[in-house]
Amino acid sequence: MAAPALVALAHGSRDPRSAATIKALVGEVRAQRPDLRVEAAFLDLSKPSFPTVIDRLVKAGYDEIVVVPLLLTEAYHAKVDVPSAIASVDAAHPDVQVRATAVLGLEARFLEVLDERLRTALRERRVRELDALVLAGAGSSDPLANQAVARLARIWGAHHKLPVMAAYASAAPPATGEAVRAFRAEGRRHIAVASLFLAPGFLPDRAAELAYEAGAVAVSEPLGAHPEVARTVLARYAVGAVELVPV
Repeated sequence: MAAPALVALAHGSRDPRSAATIKALVGEVRAQRPDLRVEAAFLDLSKPSFPTVIDRLVKAGYDEIVVVPLLLTEAYHAKVDVPSAIASVDAAHPDVQVRATAVLGLEARFLEVLDERLRTALRERRVRELDALVLAGAGSSDPLANQAVARLARIWGAHHKLPVMAAYASAAPPATGEAVRAFRAEGRRHIAVASLFLAPGFLPDRAAELAYEAGAVAVSEPLGAHPEVARTVLARYAVGAVELVPV
């Protein structure tokens, strides 16, 4: 019996770099588990759409599908958009089991990816000294989602023994520029920003622009198609696949 198919479900973006990054991440997942059928799908703005991918898998004979939402926090998209999308495909394919897993979330292991991305940015800008860090996330109207980013920032700061501030690209203060300026007001001059985004797009670009305008010395690239992110996708899939097994 074939293992359930894996659908990596991203929100989607008008920025083509975003979809390209998600597809590269799915390529990394496939490389780690070549025995699985793995597909990328998008809720909006990018192709292929989620219903299109589900239809394709059903035609290929899959009657069990595990959906891993490529979201870093449990905010609106996770609580509203994903359940709505699952309900729609359930109605279209009542004989197919489609199960959504927990979102990717903010795994502590992603701090290693952040460090790797930031080291690259520091090297490219020839920065050798840091006295503060900013962790820039998307931001949400859901305070619990923002608190998750702030919690990860505290862990990251404790690891590096540097002051760290969480900042947000939308919906919540402070913005990255405000965070950088706050550190500069304390006399700190070597402030780097880590991009806690999965893929490039408008929000990470805006966060980087505001950070540099405020005097940041470096801003990292998003997490992207890193093997550690792919391993987390597969970890979520494993839990979802087990939940499909009849008791």
